[in-house]
Amino acid sequence: MSALLNPAAGGAFLFGAVCAATPLLAQDISQAPQPTDVTPVVITATRVATPLTDVASSISLITASDLKTFQWRDLPSALRATPGLAVVQTGGPGGLTSVFIRGADSDHTKVVLDGVDVDDPSVGAFDFGQVLTTGIARVEVLRGPASSLYGSDAVGGVINIITERGSGPAHIEATVEGGSFDTVNANARLSGGDSRFDYSLEVANDYSGATPVTPAGLLAPGEALNKDRDENFTAGTKLDYQATPDLSLGLVARFVDADLHYTGEDYSVFPAIPDPNPSDQLTRQLFTRAEARLSSLDGRLEDVFGLGYTLYRTTILSPNDGFGAPPPTIDNGDRIKGDWQGTLKLSPAVTLVGGADADLDRLNDSPINASDTREAAYLEADLTPLRGFDLSASVREDHDQRFGSAATWRIAPVYTIAATGTELKASYGTGFKAPTLSDLYVSFPSFDFFANPNLKPERSQGYDIGFEQPLFGPVLRVGATWFHNVIKDLIDTNADGTSYANIGRATTYGAETFITLNPTSRLSVRADYTYTFTQDDTTGLELLRRPKDVASLTGAWSATSRLKLSATLEYKGGWVDASRDFSVPRLWASPYATVDLAATYRLDDRISLFARIDNLLNRHYQDPIGFERPGIGAFGGVTWSFDAARPGG
Repeated sequence: MSALLNPAAGGAFLFGAVCAATPLLAQDISQAPQPTDVTPVVITATRVATPLTDVASSISLITASDLKTFQWRDLPSALRATPGLAVVQTGGPGGLTSVFIRGADSDHTKVVLDGVDVDDPSVGAFDFGQVLTTGIARVEVLRGPASSLYGSDAVGGVINIITERGSGPAHIEATVEGGSFDTVNANARLSGGDSRFDYSLEVANDYSGATPVTPAGLLAPGEALNKDRDENFTAGTKLDYQATPDLSLGLVARFVDADLHYTGEDYSVFPAIPDPNPSDQLTRQLFTRAEARLSSLDGRLEDVFGLGYTLYRTTILSPNDGFGAPPPTIDNGDRIKGDWQGTLKLSPAVTLVGGADADLDRLNDSPINASDTREAAYLEADLTPLRGFDLSASVREDHDQRFGSAATWRIAPVYTIAATGTELKASYGTGFKAPTLSDLYVSFPSFDFFANPNLKPERSQGYDIGFEQPLFGPVLRVGATWFHNVIKDLIDTNADGTSYANIGRATTYGAETFITLNPTSRLSVRADYTYTFTQDDTTGLELLRRPKDVASLTGAWSATSRLKLSATLEYKGGWVDASRDFSVPRLWASPYATVDLAATYRLDDRISLFARIDNLLNRHYQDPIGFERPGIGAFGGVTWSFDAARPGG
């Protein structure tokens, strides 16, 4: 245990333990029950369902089973153990959360929910802090430039969130949880379906009422500590109707109503200090999409027509710091997007994917009105020219009403050596990010700062190359990937600090490595380590909030047929950050490691009890600097389920 008390030593110790245990476990593999080797299917890398072993792109999959086993209640918790990602959350539950993929900016991540582009139309980024995991079936994380399939924002990668679909007899599941920081969470889901119609409806209300996030050292003498409070109500549905043997209709919707009570900054003094009076952020979000799927040519051609809508309504109410209460900060934006995608299977070895989309982004009274339109078309070929060799190539052109056209492309081959099972993977692609409506049109004349309607897109190019090697069948798997990205025309403040300009350039590179160990069907262990180097090429300085070293170790064990245990160790090396109000632009943040434990016990077919401990070692650390992460927390609850087809429920 002493090794775990030192973050760096703890990460190295646990990685060494996994590696050292491998030969010992291998000696008993022939006598142990073998795990089932089921190849997962992913969608994000090619926009069509593809076995993971046939995908060259670097992609991670988080399943509904993972969310339940590790008891991850919000998306930031689930993403922290994903390779290639740096997750930064300002405070506790509900706090602003940014995700950096392979060192790219946080707004270089494309986020999709059931086919809906959910990046904020006004500011171009996505806040992961208010995404509950209730109703989520899977999360796919694609790393590397992917604008050739997803357009603007997919510079660093894509995070695709897919919610649950109903099936079978009517099923109800409800969960109640309570614990530290005045936490009270409750959610329920109703699902079911047959060959003609299936449905899934879920509601969740998560409340944390007393999360201390402001470091005591930042408070003025005698200033009381205001604890964060967050309440999030989320409701969602997914409906699907098979109108004819060849035509199906679908509808998805997700609504979020959140109220975050937090400590802002008091800018009446310099440098700013945590405000003694709290602020409130009121968030309303709606993501919805209707689609029609038409199958023809004996199932070889599938056309999907969709219409999506994204709505953001965010209001921030700040306290009076001696100059009169400031007006509310308002972010009102929406997006309407229509799209079509056709998938044609010419042969078992050749699949063509083509598509087109058009969207309208609008900024509404925030504080002005502005809009932008964009149309795009793309084409992808998925080929298997030789046994064991798969190749995906795509090209896309986006046309924006303001800056003109942006062409992107990507190629990704993978070759599997049959004799050894070795998978050799590589990809090379380009990306772009259009300037946001705020960058283009929102000025602050009282601060002598003005928008720039002449901004051009940020652009990137990047490659990765790697391998995966199974050992002892599905029992042991190792892999490593090297990546390199160059991002040009980054939008940054100009020399005199009065506007934005395309003056930045950055380089990121590094390696992602992993080991998975499944000695029996009851035990699974995974270790990940990511090294990321980042540099602002105009200054030669390291980029903020991108740690060089990130590691995780996760394990799940079905101790009995009723009891399941899990553990997570996460290590984050030191990084360059800024002070809370950015008045000190470069500070060094200390490394840290945390350990989480979870357990679920199934009393019978209907009732399960669960408990977890977050931050078991009660590590006190700031991430980012100026925001204390929660200390040790204990939580527990019960899940009840009812199946209409089972006698007595």
